Amino acid sequence: MSNEKPERTGGIIVAAGETSADSKSNPLLKIGSITVIKRIVLTFQRAGISPIVIVTGYRGEDIEYHLSDYGVIFLRNEEYERSQMLDSAKIGFKYIKDKTDQVVFTPVNVPMVTPDTIIKLITSGEPLIVPSYQGKAGHPLLIDNQLLPDILSYGGSYGLRGAVQRLDVERKLMEVEDEGIILDMEDMDRLDDLLKEHNENIYHPFLRISIEKESSFFNARTKFLLMLIKETHSVRDACKHIGLSYSKAWSMLNTLEEELGIAVVTRVHGGSNGGNTYLTREGLKFLENYMEFEQNVRKFAENEFKRLF
Repeated sequence: MSNEKPERTGGIIVAAGETSADSKSNPLLKIGSITVIKRIVLTFQRAGISPIVIVTGYRGEDIEYHLSDYGVIFLRNEEYERSQMLDSAKIGFKYIKDKTDQVVFTPVNVPMVTPDTIIKLITSGEPLIVPSYQGKAGHPLLIDNQLLPDILSYGGSYGLRGAVQRLDVERKLMEVEDEGIILDMEDMDRLDDLLKEHNENIYHPFLRISIEKESSFFNARTKFLLMLIKETHSVRDACKHIGLSYSKAWSMLNTLEEELGIAVVTRVHGGSNGGNTYLTREGLKFLENYMEFEQNVRKFAENEFKRLF
């Protein structure tokens, strides 16, 4: 393993369990002025993780609406009432296994890990590592994607812990000065004590990049729509992953084609599922150019932010 940071580090947040509105494990509960789930997403983004995958179940539509502008991918565990966390984790692992080199995994109820801790994990060069605070292991867990097939094949009754223990690779511990790795939402008083420090750690520029004429016709949601059409060959399936209605998606695509003056997608009719949708060559080129533009703008903004603030 190289000690250099891999080019692709993905993240999975499991937020599928059923909770009440005032439950301490509710992803939409606020710590400070933002929700638990948004705080973890911001932390992952600050650490440079992409893509960020959220596995939802209970109140999935509410979570998707809440984070619709944050550039995350949503996967739904429709069997959340009859499944364990490992089942939800497997949904995320299966999706991400061919898209990244390694993955950072966390349940939603551990919201106060710092970006610095995650960066230490993803640059460790270890295939399987967790942070430790005063000798106690916590979250998140970093897993090399080469280990995911073995985790996906695990059928035992000991959850993710059992799947990890069965691996041939030894789990390493990395001692950090970050109490947030061991604090879940049952420790709300202590989490509140860490709030000011954590807010400082997630202090970052947040850019909303769009392309406009008289009005905006391409933004982060349109980008993810095209990316997912490219991957799934289905507008309907793409919509499921970004909390978008089918009719709204086609409206966005039609507007995009009208404004660009090119065909962005093409439909192939037939088949048991009614056919497929593909990006045209021009549509794919536009997406690639936009993603390069977006990456350059974000890199410039991050560098300027560090220089000035």
